[in-house]
Amino acid sequence: MTTTLDRSAHPASIRAARTAVAASMVGSVLEYYDFFVFGTMSALVFGEVFFPVADAAVSAMLALAGFAVGFVARPVGGVLLGHFGDRIGRKPLLIFTFLLTGTVTVLIGVLPTYAAVGVFAPLLLICLRILQGIGIGGEWGGAALLAVEHAPAEKKGLYGSLVQAGAPIGVILSSGGVAVLTASMPHEQLLAWGWRIPFLASVLLLAVGLFLRMKVAETPEFEDVKRRDKGVKMPVWRAVRAYPRQIVAAIFVHTSDTTVGLIQGVFVLGYATGVLHMDPTIVLLGNIFSSVVNLAVTPIAGRVGDRIGPKRVVIIGAVGLALWAFPMFMLLNTATTAGVFVAMGMSGLLTGWLFSNQATLFASLFPANIRYSGMSLGFQIGTVLGGGFGPLIAQALTSNAGGATWPVSVYVAGVAVVALIAAMLMRPRFGTHEVAQ
Repeated sequence: MTTTLDRSAHPASIRAARTAVAASMVGSVLEYYDFFVFGTMSALVFGEVFFPVADAAVSAMLALAGFAVGFVARPVGGVLLGHFGDRIGRKPLLIFTFLLTGTVTVLIGVLPTYAAVGVFAPLLLICLRILQGIGIGGEWGGAALLAVEHAPAEKKGLYGSLVQAGAPIGVILSSGGVAVLTASMPHEQLLAWGWRIPFLASVLLLAVGLFLRMKVAETPEFEDVKRRDKGVKMPVWRAVRAYPRQIVAAIFVHTSDTTVGLIQGVFVLGYATGVLHMDPTIVLLGNIFSSVVNLAVTPIAGRVGDRIGPKRVVIIGAVGLALWAFPMFMLLNTATTAGVFVAMGMSGLLTGWLFSNQATLFASLFPANIRYSGMSLGFQIGTVLGGGFGPLIAQALTSNAGGATWPVSVYVAGVAVVALIAAMLMRPRFGTHEVAQ
């Protein structure tokens, strides 16, 4: 069933849409800032601060495992908070997730270390990481819908891509902050107290984002669902029963960009500094450059999606990633600044291209009254498979291959092919106001 609610040309609707995009984008920035600060510190210092063992490789693996725990918690947040997002609305859930995520990140910045309290330090870190993962698991779906469901019909790709642009901005801020720290203080000071600064600094993003989210209006689609009394008691269960293929397709599509993005942002950082013995500041700057390219291409790809359709944009990106998997590591293994920057820049372009249209594409796979649940479930499971386990899988593959990176290239290419097949089988068929009967 479809209703027509064309209010996109009304000035009040345009203002509401712009406010929604701003609020969603700031939330996305905080989400990715928090997650990538944790990932960067996991690669650089958390092994020594929270998981000190005699074998440095084991210490690094434990720190990366702590990073992965947050990803495993994300589907829990997607299911739990997606349920309430479909039941009580997008706006109240987004305020809750924003407060939860931001507060937990600040608390990580004041945690005692292993040297101070022993085994309680990593236990507290893991507990906070789980809470952070739950909050972020519910964040993306609501932020995406706040933008896409407010957007004019002809600009849904662009508005959705602006939410996705929060990812590279968050990476730029997190990597930039850590790069300044590594360049301005000795490693001993970074271990002693410097690592806390990026976590405590997130309170600034929290304040700005909360101000914007308090001002945003509920989406017209959800207001329409309430007005027509078309709510579903168990939206997650309805989504799983009625749209399993759509959920699986979303999982495999999103696995592609998270795999290359997190392998580059976490695994490559440790590999380039630990194995290739490159200056960590250079590698962090390469990561920032990648995010700048990502940020530049994301809204462009969003506008392209408005012209040719988001599905075609994803297909192009998946083909590009499959072709790029081997050249990426060939360039990295030159251990040169130019090689690192070119490899990371191209990876950033492909990540941004693949990610840009997913908010719009995934929203079109589900009716409005179960959309938050359905797209959150697909997105967050894909995040676990690609982002949570990607760096660990890459680390294990290189270790088993005696330090060679070709198995990682095979892995990335395989993920891209699976994403290509999933995208080709997708059938976007729901307008933004359609509901499940």
